[in-house]
Amino acid sequence: MTDTGYAGRRSAAERDAITIEIGYALVSGVVVALAVFGAVSAGPLLAFDPPRAVASALMAAGLALAAVVFVVRVATVLWRFHDRAQAAAQPSQPGRTRPDS
Repeated sequence: MTDTGYAGRRSAAERDAITIEIGYALVSGVVVALAVFGAVSAGPLLAFDPPRAVASALMAAGLALAAVVFVVRVATVLWRFHDRAQAAAQPSQPGRTRPDS
């Protein structure tokens, strides 16, 4: 069981929210990585006819940068979700047990 910041198990709605957020993080990471790869590698290779060494360097740089951008995007989305979930689990005022009390 994972520590959620409060006692008890996760509800079905919380598990669904986590699943959706992970899916969103992965899909948005792929989209951003493809955009970066296209801008760094595919775009210049389609627009110009560079020598083989330059084309190889562009492909390597595009793949490396796309991988880094993918990981950063997924981590950022999941950290934001975790921070929002932690903030929602905490009372709005110290010493109070319920946000609406």
